[in-house]
Amino acid sequence: MTDATPPPAVGHLPIDRACPAVDLIEVPAWGSHALAVHGGAGPRATPLTEEETRDREEALLCAVAAGAAVLAAEGSALDAVTAAVVELEDCAFFNAGRGAALTTGGRAELDACVVRGDRAAGAVTAATHARNPVLAARAVMEATPHVLLVDPDDALLREWGCEVAGQEWFVVERQERALARLLGERTHGTVGAVARDAEGRVAAATSTGGITGQLPGRVGDTPLVGAGTFADDTTVAVSGTGTGEFFVRGVLAHDLHARLRYAGTDLATASREVLDEHLGRHGADGGLIAVTPRGDLVLAWDSGAMYRGWLTADGPVAHV
Repeated sequence: MTDATPPPAVGHLPIDRACPAVDLIEVPAWGSHALAVHGGAGPRATPLTEEETRDREEALLCAVAAGAAVLAAEGSALDAVTAAVVELEDCAFFNAGRGAALTTGGRAELDACVVRGDRAAGAVTAATHARNPVLAARAVMEATPHVLLVDPDDALLREWGCEVAGQEWFVVERQERALARLLGERTHGTVGAVARDAEGRVAAATSTGGITGQLPGRVGDTPLVGAGTFADDTTVAVSGTGTGEFFVRGVLAHDLHARLRYAGTDLATASREVLDEHLGRHGADGGLIAVTPRGDLVLAWDSGAMYRGWLTADGPVAHV
């Protein structure tokens, strides 16, 4: 895009390619539990430096290790994905929590969701006070009769035992530069985790700052159960990342579940199908991580790259 080319309208992403190939990693079940994390998917304008690659891979490894420690102690899948996502939210390298994308008003508005395999779920959207939105989402699930709340205030967060933070915690220079350029470095990454525990239960958690330069109040796929986040103990737990509006329109995470449950499709095939149908055919990009109650993992993306990590028999691994 040249300086003379008018930018697309705020809230829309430039679509300039059709049906990109899906990259996919399959990790067969190997033990009593399983875990994967992602740190966002999308086109990469410039290659990462060696230092940037190392820093991001170390952060992903820390997230996998945090979740793995929970599972090794016979903790639940929900505890594991929560622990992993907290690590990613606290790291300024990713578009969630600290380091999140900024709206046109220069503020971080954060979304997060947790879903347990028994369909218990909680989410927050446009959150501006919760230091760790994933913990606020879990509090919605465990402390209220609701599923989704908009921007819970300081008093309610403290009542739930969640730490609060001002905008100065979330805003980092990298995202301020991205906002200044608006579309020159438009960010639509997300972080997430899926896990299967020793009891065969699954859970998913996702957290995001949305899209650089989004309109205040925009809600993407992350906090919408079935769009960017879903879990069912009979089929799969899913966390998505990418162009959220397309996840919402296709109810992508639930569609993956439905293909496994009703069509008997295997996880890898279903993952390719939903990315192709709901993203690739529309020129959009993104990715997902998914785990079955058996412990099989798939990490799939149709974008230029996806930050990813998972647990193996030999310990955590990560790639960017």
